[in-house]
Amino acid sequence: MALTLQTFPTSDAAAAALAADGAARYLGGGTLVVRDANEGDVTFSSYIRTTDPALSAVTVTGGRAKLGASVTMGRIIADERLECLTKAAHSVGGPAIRNMATVGGNLFAPAPYGDLGVALLALDAAVEIGGASVPLARFLKERDTAHARSVVKSISFALPNTDAFRFIKVSRIKPKGVSVITIAAVLEESGGAITSARIAYGCMADRPIRATAAEGALVGKPRTAEGIRDALKVASEGTDPITDAIASAWYRTQVLPVHLGRLLLA
Repeated sequence: MALTLQTFPTSDAAAAALAADGAARYLGGGTLVVRDANEGDVTFSSYIRTTDPALSAVTVTGGRAKLGASVTMGRIIADERLECLTKAAHSVGGPAIRNMATVGGNLFAPAPYGDLGVALLALDAAVEIGGASVPLARFLKERDTAHARSVVKSISFALPNTDAFRFIKVSRIKPKGVSVITIAAVLEESGGAITSARIAYGCMADRPIRATAAEGALVGKPRTAEGIRDALKVASEGTDPITDAIASAWYRTQVLPVHLGRLLLA
């Protein structure tokens, strides 16, 4: 079946066209949707895209970064102002994929993909969509329902303090295998104790999720083997790991505390 391509000059026009055509899919970088088409997905018959320059903009002001939804992983890696995301962006596929895969597309990627989304969730990012700013945690919960046929405009987040942000992607194939587990954390410390913690997991559900039990167990504790012990005991609370060709849900649950511990103590 032939696929048609419609291009619109603004993201609002593209969003309106997407909302009006149930047989259309939004085309950002195309790393997932084009693969779906090549694999015979006949649930859509056309692509909708936009050339809106606002979606490719990167701004950093007042300690806050804003990335247009069409910004690619390669663009993030090349921008020194976005150093906190470099490792996460670099973990997405090989060079060809990173030059196409976009920030917005990554937010819709099902596990085991979406590594950048895990990092952005730990950074407590906000998504600009439908004329509103939506917390990323809420957007991820609603991405298959309320936001399934919406066009993301941008993602913004406060730049973390130096050394506060941590990221690890565990995979069986280096350097570009898909994830067994992805973990990102933002830890603030004062006086030898953790004062706040945000931790996000990839592959421990069908989309990135927060590790709220582990976060609560860390606050007030020193970042030592003894101090993180309670957090590791509850590391898997609230998770529903995926089973795929890379690893089973059981395996992911078993190794999660090991990798979380390494990340926290690094």
